[in-house]
Amino acid sequence: MSSVIGIVSVALVASLFMSFTVGANSNSAPIAPAVGANALSTLRGALLVGIVAALGAIAQGGSISETIGHGLVTGVTITPLAATATLLTAATLITIGNSRGYPIPSAFTVTGAAIGAGVALGGGFAVVTYAKILGFWFAIPVVEGVLAYGLAWLLLDETVSDTLSIPLLAGGVGYALANIQLSFLPAPQSNQGSIAGVVTRQFNVASIGGGGAGIVLIGGVIGLLTAGIVYWQLRRDVTTGINRMLVALALVVVFTSGGSQVGLATGPLESVFESSLGLPSLYLLALGGLGILFGGWFRSPRLIQAVAREYASLGPKRSIAAFIPAFLIAQAAIVLGYPISFNKVMISSIIGAGLVGGSSSSDGVSATKTGYTVGAWIVSMVGGGAISFALYHVLAALPGLE
Repeated sequence: MSSVIGIVSVALVASLFMSFTVGANSNSAPIAPAVGANALSTLRGALLVGIVAALGAIAQGGSISETIGHGLVTGVTITPLAATATLLTAATLITIGNSRGYPIPSAFTVTGAAIGAGVALGGGFAVVTYAKILGFWFAIPVVEGVLAYGLAWLLLDETVSDTLSIPLLAGGVGYALANIQLSFLPAPQSNQGSIAGVVTRQFNVASIGGGGAGIVLIGGVIGLLTAGIVYWQLRRDVTTGINRMLVALALVVVFTSGGSQVGLATGPLESVFESSLGLPSLYLLALGGLGILFGGWFRSPRLIQAVAREYASLGPKRSIAAFIPAFLIAQAAIVLGYPISFNKVMISSIIGAGLVGGSSSSDGVSATKTGYTVGAWIVSMVGGGAISFALYHVLAALPGLE
């Protein structure tokens, strides 16, 4: 019994270490375009990253945590020892990349490490799940690059007024926010609901045309209110209004990043919490949120600078164009339960938006830096799997840990 408690304790510490690393690494990327556009200072951005990403982790982290914990290998239940091997491998690789200034994709690393440890445990490959996740990953740079490029082109088109294009985009984001699933909002026959859903039921809007129509109506109203607020800000002062829109979008994306990234730290411990501790997953998400909070505060400034200054220097409008696709893609991943790397998400958007207006001097994208990053993505997943596989066997061979 004492050995089991010891292994679980090590796994919990490893999860906290991993969530700290995620907070320092992946959750810092979304704030970078706002820092690059001089709408926020680096230190203030790091402070906000910790708080907002931690809230997102608790509110939206459950689905991806479930996939990591139960969906990547078949035929076995992840043990505390396998969870420890997964988390130690992933956190160590990400920390090395962080210290060198190259954002390592957390999703690639954790997914590879989880598969490696699960196979070492005797599990089989969940091929169908891998195909779906890989398909989503391959679609990210294409979809995001095209969307970000198109939105940047629209926002930089001088024939389109800022008081038209920016409120229109803000309204779309407001509608999406009204419909995202949050763990603290109840819903019938479900464990979570949306703002639009709660308002629809509270005021019996569903009687107008059915539950679905009521939710669409409330979401539309929230979108219109968001567009109206942004329009009012732009009418008062265009520069201030754009910067406030940029910061608001940055915080929305940081919130989403917390929800999509915490599962990378907590997923391997899903079965441990259920079988060994008998605690609900909300406690596990809270632990991950705590780690993300401190990781964002203490270690993210360097990565914020790396993404903001070295990949592309974006102005406020192109930064807005980078945020919106990142937000939409990450929310889609949360709905589907697919682990994603926010470094990849943000870099794809930054590149797409950064290509509008040229690719040279301060407006350009660093091809060399981008190439190194793509190589790190591949190596991190394959290497993570191999190292985690070997580490599990090493730990299992130690006296009292088998």
